[in-house]
Amino acid sequence: MQETLPFKRTISKWLKILLKILAILFVLMVVLYLSMAFYINTNKEKILASVTSQINENIDGKIKIGAMDPTFVQGFPRISLRLRNVEIIDNRWQEHQKTLIKANDFNLSINALAFLFGEVEIRKIEISNAKIHLFTDENGYSNTSVFGKKNNKNQNKESDESFGRIKGFDFKNVQFISQNKKGGKLFDFLIHDFQAKFNFDSQGWESSGKINAFANNMAFNTKHGSFIKSKKISGKLAVISNREKNTLEVLENRLEIGGDKFDISGKFSTDSHAESPFELHIKAPSILWLNAANLLSPNITKQLKRFDLKKEINVRCDIVGDLNVEVDPHILVNAQIKGNQLTIPDGTIKNCSFSGIFSNEYRKGKGFNDPNSAIKIYNFRGDYNEIPVIMDSVIISNLEQPLATGIFKSKFPLIKLNKIIDPNLLHFSSGNANVALDFIADIVDFSITKPYVSGLITVDNASIKYVPRNISFTNTSLALDFTDKDLFIRNLILQTPKSVVKLEGSVKNFLNTYYTDPNKIILQWNIRSPQLELSEFLGFLGSRKKIKNKKTTDNPDVSDKLDFLFEKSSVAININVKKLIYNKFVANDVHADFFVSEKGINIKKMFARNSGGTLNFSGNLLQSQNANKFSLNTNIQKVEIASFFKAFNNFGLESLKAENLEGQLSSTLKITGLIKDNGSLSPKSIYGNLNFQLQKGKLLNFEPIKKTGKFAFPFRDLSNITFSQLNGKLIINGEKVEIAPMKISSSVLNMDVAGTYSFGKGTNILVDVPLRNPKNDRNITNKEKLEERRNRGIVLHLLATDKGSVDGKVNLKLVSKKRGQEAISP
Repeated sequence: MQETLPFKRTISKWLKILLKILAILFVLMVVLYLSMAFYINTNKEKILASVTSQINENIDGKIKIGAMDPTFVQGFPRISLRLRNVEIIDNRWQEHQKTLIKANDFNLSINALAFLFGEVEIRKIEISNAKIHLFTDENGYSNTSVFGKKNNKNQNKESDESFGRIKGFDFKNVQFISQNKKGGKLFDFLIHDFQAKFNFDSQGWESSGKINAFANNMAFNTKHGSFIKSKKISGKLAVISNREKNTLEVLENRLEIGGDKFDISGKFSTDSHAESPFELHIKAPSILWLNAANLLSPNITKQLKRFDLKKEINVRCDIVGDLNVEVDPHILVNAQIKGNQLTIPDGTIKNCSFSGIFSNEYRKGKGFNDPNSAIKIYNFRGDYNEIPVIMDSVIISNLEQPLATGIFKSKFPLIKLNKIIDPNLLHFSSGNANVALDFIADIVDFSITKPYVSGLITVDNASIKYVPRNISFTNTSLALDFTDKDLFIRNLILQTPKSVVKLEGSVKNFLNTYYTDPNKIILQWNIRSPQLELSEFLGFLGSRKKIKNKKTTDNPDVSDKLDFLFEKSSVAININVKKLIYNKFVANDVHADFFVSEKGINIKKMFARNSGGTLNFSGNLLQSQNANKFSLNTNIQKVEIASFFKAFNNFGLESLKAENLEGQLSSTLKITGLIKDNGSLSPKSIYGNLNFQLQKGKLLNFEPIKKTGKFAFPFRDLSNITFSQLNGKLIINGEKVEIAPMKISSSVLNMDVAGTYSFGKGTNILVDVPLRNPKNDRNITNKEKLEERRNRGIVLHLLATDKGSVDGKVNLKLVSKKRGQEAISP
């Protein structure tokens, strides 16, 4: 204890001495500082001139300072100089007149010790209520050269570093503009508050700070407009400068832009040999699509706002380029979308997931521009109106004239199409579809046009109703095979309650024709059927119903396009039907070539077997809202007349029925007329000529003959009249049929017939009936003798007319030959 006491007393003694020394030094420092303050206050003009002179010696330009006030307490132990109305310009200001710095308040914190020796070493700069304008002209000259090394032989290293050891920057209410006319760049920010601290080492310096600013303009290409225009920016900044590499690196910082959070990093290089003088990397872990789109330049925003994603997405954007070059930088955007809802011009895709990449350099070395830009989409999955959409890869290239290429796949029940296609056009009640297509398509206003498609669409077990023509099909199957240009329709089976139709079809240059001139689309059909009930397809005869309600689906545009395609395209049809049925008409071995267009149907040729004979047809059907006009050329050979009359409902005749006739009929028919939507003829509308020949004919129980004959020929069998051959010609004029003079030679009697038969009023038929019994001449084979003996004896002149009839029935009258001729004369 005794030994430690002296030691303690010794330490205490030296501690007191040290404290006294420190106190003396402090007092001296205060006295010195106050003396310096007194000196500065009494020599402000001299010091201002000295500061201005020294700064001007270290810049390649000129600084103007309106006034200076020292603020000692604020900067202690340094000296703070408040400079007012400060302007810094370069030596070529007269040419461009862009002032580099113009500040109402410019505060400098300087090294007091250095100041005592006449040196101005700036440690901190505070600028407020100012405008900083960095300007580069078309030739690459920049007003920032004001800070370059001045050509001064007396300049020493220490003076070069006057700005090289600044410890901090504070900006308040400062407009910062960087305008590069050579590179076509313009950055304009209003900095509300910016604070940064600097640390220096042998490699360079580091800086960290906070920023609160407003972006007026950030244009990497002034022709395309500004990124993040009119957005607030706040957050931290950390920067590293490397003197040897001539680089300025922005470390990854969290910034808030327009209310969204971004992780931003970057790199700037002043090395003329640097491959990428400028890099900016932006990450948005969670941002809404429209918010991200509104941060981009107007030319990009306008296109992106055609789309929307309901939930937030993860996006990364890399911008690499040269700020001194008048081209866009390389922009690379990566986005990850999972379980989102995508809105596109044609509708909404739910449960949407995909990876997206945008690059404005699709092909290396072709420049950073819209023609060389591309959007790449990978592993796209989604539901479009409950229809699954799968695209493993899609590329949209050349955003100036966009072209989309990709692979589209989907499997779905056909009833899902009822939400897309107007129910007044098509309605699906069953069936499945399988789609696998490669496509190349132009894009106009982000809507696909003129696609070239290859691949296959298959449909099975479908039940479809084509509403405008009220036609339904069940158990329908087909395969749509798309090649680069053509469409082939294979294995199409249409089934109705009474018909089964197998079809094979093709359309040459389908998609190109559809988008350039759809009226020229021609669908080639080969139709085969074991049995075809024609009444089930009569909807194609009538005029088509218009779609009334086009707002019943999510996408009326799809219905419009299909409706347009169905009605504007033309169809060339080759038909082979084993059995064709229409009401009572049954034809076998039917072969036909049709051409169906928007205007109607053209029957190039048609062959059928009916009633033991053959039928050949050609003609046209012109469809309209009021009536369906037709023209028909027919050649009939050796058909059984009874069956033929029965098949055609006795051709509208009231008195002559199928059961009254037997024999083989041959005929040529050339007529025009009207046909109803249900397939029935309008008799009074028919005009044309009919030539016929009846062989081995019989007239059975024909009441008008029996009625007349029971008085004139009571002993003859008028119920069974036979004809070896009967030739005739009828001229049809609407409701009237002109009967050319016709000789009828039968087993019971002979007749000469001529006149007019009317479906309404105006029937006048003169019938000359020789009373001589043809049986008396049955053994005569000489035609001349038969003709000579035909009219021997008494000849009755009968007039079949409805004139004077109250009920419109035709009555027979006995007239003179002269009166009969007068009655039938026009």
